[in-house]
Amino acid sequence: MTTTQAPYPIGTPGTRWGNAEVAAWLARQTVKRSYEVDVLGAIETLRARFDVSEYGRLKYGSDSYPLFAIKSRDWRDELPIVLVTGGVHGYETSGVHGALQFVELHASHYEGKANLIVAPCVSPWAYERIHRWNADAIDPNRSFRDDSPAQESAALMRLVAPFRDRVLVHVDLHETTDSDESEFRPALAARDGVAYVPGEVPDGFYLVDDSEHPQPAFQQAVIAAVAKVTHIAPADGQGEIIGSPVVAPGVIEYALKQLGLCAGITDAPYKTTTEVYPDSPRATAEQCNAAQVAAVCAAIDFALASGAIKAGARSVV
Repeated sequence: MTTTQAPYPIGTPGTRWGNAEVAAWLARQTVKRSYEVDVLGAIETLRARFDVSEYGRLKYGSDSYPLFAIKSRDWRDELPIVLVTGGVHGYETSGVHGALQFVELHASHYEGKANLIVAPCVSPWAYERIHRWNADAIDPNRSFRDDSPAQESAALMRLVAPFRDRVLVHVDLHETTDSDESEFRPALAARDGVAYVPGEVPDGFYLVDDSEHPQPAFQQAVIAAVAKVTHIAPADGQGEIIGSPVVAPGVIEYALKQLGLCAGITDAPYKTTTEVYPDSPRATAEQCNAAQVAAVCAAIDFALASGAIKAGARSVV
């Protein structure tokens, strides 16, 4: 859908925000749901079967949020590593709950085949406020770089640093929502002092590949699995999705590392960013979670099989 937008209520058009504008924006943010209940409660139920560790803690004023990773209990150094991340953007609900649902229902299938590490909610402050940014009006998913200005991004990079060169597959779970056009892109334009140009929200699931190291067969394997759960986003009238050329059904490409995106934090040969559309009349919240789970499973299965084939070994899946 295409939307039009009145001037954003904070700031002066054409002028970047300063501290006063950020403070005014922050004052508008309110807690709408509970990280402790929704996420930490779910993680607690997994402790009997997986290793759960705190890898950092966010501090914003009086608010403090522990960050947790869920790891395979039978971690073996000779096995490939699979990284799953969710909730980099806190408002993208199925990224968080899809990651947790994958661990609950499917992680045990990969015991002895891969080491799993799942960070289900990278941005808990934003999760509670159903927002894209952190409390400093910074987008964590443009901040995965050295000396990151985002606490969330810096903490995840520290977690991954010891094994970043040994990751086989990384799946970063996201959503594209109607609020991208009604709130988040207008806010971004206002923050940066540029004109807001309305865009089109794609109706359906799609993937973002790495333009520097594309893996088209891998991406299509994920698309094929998800298509059994929910519909795949078509290209718009310009042959694009969110302004990028569609290179294959349901797939676009970004320069992941250059843009500071989460999916670029490792040297994994197989990596992708999922994008679910939860506002579609053709998809339920349950389908969105299931689509994220299907994407993770398909990505791992393809990567493990391809790795075994390249090594001249029999597939382990």
